[in-house]
Amino acid sequence: MVTVRAPATSANLGSGFDVFGVALDRPADVVHVEKADRTTIEVTGVGRQYIPTDPDRNVVGAVAEALDAPAHIRIDKGVRPSSGLGSSAASSAAAAVALNELYDRGFSREELVPVAAEGEAVVSGEAHADNVAPALLGGFTVATDGGVTAVDADIPLVACLPEIVVSTRDARRVVPGRASIEELVHTVGKAATLAVGMCRRDPKLVGAGMDDRVVTPARAELITGYHEVREAALEAGAEGVTVSGAGPSILGVCHAGDRTRVAAAMLDAFDEADVAARAYKTRVGRGAEVFDI
Repeated sequence: MVTVRAPATSANLGSGFDVFGVALDRPADVVHVEKADRTTIEVTGVGRQYIPTDPDRNVVGAVAEALDAPAHIRIDKGVRPSSGLGSSAASSAAAAVALNELYDRGFSREELVPVAAEGEAVVSGEAHADNVAPALLGGFTVATDGGVTAVDADIPLVACLPEIVVSTRDARRVVPGRASIEELVHTVGKAATLAVGMCRRDPKLVGAGMDDRVVTPARAELITGYHEVREAALEAGAEGVTVSGAGPSILGVCHAGDRTRVAAAMLDAFDEADVAARAYKTRVGRGAEVFDI
C-alpha cells in the first residue's frame, strides 16, 4: 500500500485566472492505493456523500486510467467538494503520486501535472493545471501551456469557507468572454505585482496584486455576503482578499500576527449575512507527500 497526503489549494488569486495557484498547509486529502485487477474506489471524510465511487465519474479513476495503474483507491476527504479549495485537485494529485510510486512508473512531479489534470477534467470539463500544480509541487505555481514554474513562498493566509455550494461549471459560465485593453493592462500589472510578492515573501505586495476587475466581480455575485466579508477582512488587517478558485471560499492574505483577527472578522461578517462558515488559518505550504511505500 502507498499513502499520500495532498493539500488543499487556492487558484487564480484574483489576477492570475487559470494560471496562478498556491498549496495550503491545511486542510488536505489522504489517498491510499493498493494494486488490483481493476480500479475500485472508496470515499470517507467530509462530503463523501456527494462524491461518486464509479471510476468513470471520479477524478482518481481518470488518473488510474491515464497511468494504466488499476488499484483499490481509498480517499479520506479533508477538503470539502465544491469549496473553491481544490478538492478534486487534492484527490487527483494524491492519486497520481501514489499510483506512480505503487507501479514504479518513474514520472517526475512536473510530469504528473498533466496526468492529475485529467482528473480535474472530470469535474470541470477541462484539464486545468492551476490547482493540481501546487497540489503536486507545493508553494506558489504558475501554470501555462509551456509548463509549470514553482516558487517556495511563505505567505500567511486565511481561507474562509461558507456553507454555500458553487459548482466549478457554474463559476466558469459567469466569466466574461471579453476584456478591455484597460482591464488587460490592469490585470497584467497586478499579476506581476503578486508574483514578485510571492518571490519576496511579502504579504503586502501579494495582497496588492490580488486585485482583479474581470473574473472576480462576476464570481463574487455567486457568494452571499462576499462584499461584506471582504471589507471586514481588510478592516481587520488583511492585505488583500479575493475569491478562492471558483468559490465559495474567500481567501485573505495577511501577516502572521493578524490571521486570528482576520479569520474572526470574516466569520462574523458571514454570520451577519446568515451564512454558516468555517475559517482555516493557514499559509502557503508543501505539495503532495508520500507516507508509506
